[in-house]
Amino acid sequence: MAVLSNSTADRATFRSAAMPAARAKTGRLIVFTGPSGVGKGTLLRQLLARHPSLRVSVSATTRSPRSGEVEGQDYYFVEREAFQQMVERGELLEWAEFAGNFYGTPAQPLAQQIALGQRVILEIELEGARQVRQTFPEALQIFVLPPSLEALEQRIRQRGQDAEAAIAKRLARAQVEIAAASEFDVQIVNDDLESALQQLEATLFAEEP
Repeated sequence: MAVLSNSTADRATFRSAAMPAARAKTGRLIVFTGPSGVGKGTLLRQLLARHPSLRVSVSATTRSPRSGEVEGQDYYFVEREAFQQMVERGELLEWAEFAGNFYGTPAQPLAQQIALGQRVILEIELEGARQVRQTFPEALQIFVLPPSLEALEQRIRQRGQDAEAAIAKRLARAQVEIAAASEFDVQIVNDDLESALQQLEATLFAEEP
């Protein structure tokens, strides 16, 4: 996986656009990370159902849409050449290549939402989270942990979507990601969904009366 470090000028542009959020009561970028199979998607769906005012950042990707995916809602689907132009123009907060496709976070809409006082959640992998930390250190960074590596393996196997080689690869990557959990502001263990959700809510809304 390759990750681009945006130039100093590009980082300054994003920060100048988003900095009003640092002074706003509710506006904030929330980076949400954890290994594959840990239950990030389920947590986010439950969280958004309870708190519809939250926003989720929409990534750009060069992969083809899957059945049921909606342009501008699930992803911005772009051609490879168009994505590379976005990179060259410094329009992405971060980007990475995964499984032969490019994924990235458009900076402008994200900065606009934060500046308007909205909480925006960016679900992203470890490398991207590290890049965002350099670009926008004011972001709240949350890492979701499994109760154990064995429990994570069980969850991955229960999905029935991966061959043995793919499972081994996911678990090896998960070990690397879990070892980096201490880099994040908050670590939440997703052992019980409701308990993890309550911890997530307490973290996001701790400043509210």
